[in-house]
Amino acid sequence: MKKSTSAKSPVNPVASVEQYMQVGCGRCPLGGTPECKVHSWTHEFKALRELVLESGLTEEIKWSAPCYTYNGRNVSMLGALKDACVLSFFEGASLEDPTGILERPGPNSREARVIRFTSIAQITELRDHVRQLLTQGIAVATGEKRKALTPTPPLEFPEELTEAFRDDDSLKKAFEALTPGRQRGYLLHFNQAKQSATRRARIAKCTAGIRSGKGLHD
Repeated sequence: MKKSTSAKSPVNPVASVEQYMQVGCGRCPLGGTPECKVHSWTHEFKALRELVLESGLTEEIKWSAPCYTYNGRNVSMLGALKDACVLSFFEGASLEDPTGILERPGPNSREARVIRFTSIAQITELRDHVRQLLTQGIAVATGEKRKALTPTPPLEFPEELTEAFRDDDSLKKAFEALTPGRQRGYLLHFNQAKQSATRRARIAKCTAGIRSGKGLHD
């Protein structure tokens, strides 16, 4: 019996940018299907990829997406969202952006900045500005240019997490061994829950990741 062509592909992270362009990131069952978000922005993705590679950055796959580095330092990434093709800058807060095209990917983002593209015409219009940002990104990666960030107030530990630490000292030590960014990601996730029961559930779900030294989205 002939198999249905509409069946969803299994989750299987990609190993190359060419594979990413064909089947998407592979991190969800939509990979390789028409519903994959990557296929909505094929032309925009190719145009942005060409522009980024012109800057001399090295192309790799990291976190199942195209990542661009300079001497091993992360500078930018390409990705697909439902409503846009995105060029991200890891240290975008240190870049001068007189045209105001960079934006925070989320309300709690510190250093990362993104540009959302929805057409080839938009990419063409902003081509020179993107080139300048990529050049700045390389300068930041090499340590030639860096903007001092405003210190972020420390996040509060929810009582439910403090209780978990009291009950399990090894969990406390594992959390303390995480990088500050990973700790912050977990604390934001826990504190966003309004109900104590939800916070406890989130902590329980994240315990394995904390013990293995991973961040919330690793």
